[in-house]
Amino acid sequence: MKLISTRELKLKSADVWGQLEQEGELVVTSHGKPVALLTNIPDGDIETTLTAFRRARAQMALSNIRRSAQERGLDRMTKEEIDVEIKSARRARSPR
Repeated sequence: MKLISTRELKLKSADVWGQLEQEGELVVTSHGKPVALLTNIPDGDIETTLTAFRRARAQMALSNIRRSAQERGLDRMTKEEIDVEIKSARRARSPR
């Protein structure tokens, strides 16, 4: 995957669009760190592309939640322990 800087995007945008057409995807960096992804939209189908992107982002979030739960040992909680946590959270947020 090809990397381009935010500076390059700003100063040479026509070149960047040409690279995007050729590469299909470009990673935009700021101070050497990835900050954005530019991607072609096949056949101009924005809805399908956005749906796929949003699904992928949701899947990444779910994977992060699962990994965090495993690291904290929460994936081994019993149903009873989960129920206690839920009741406690509900009590804490209910208006008094």
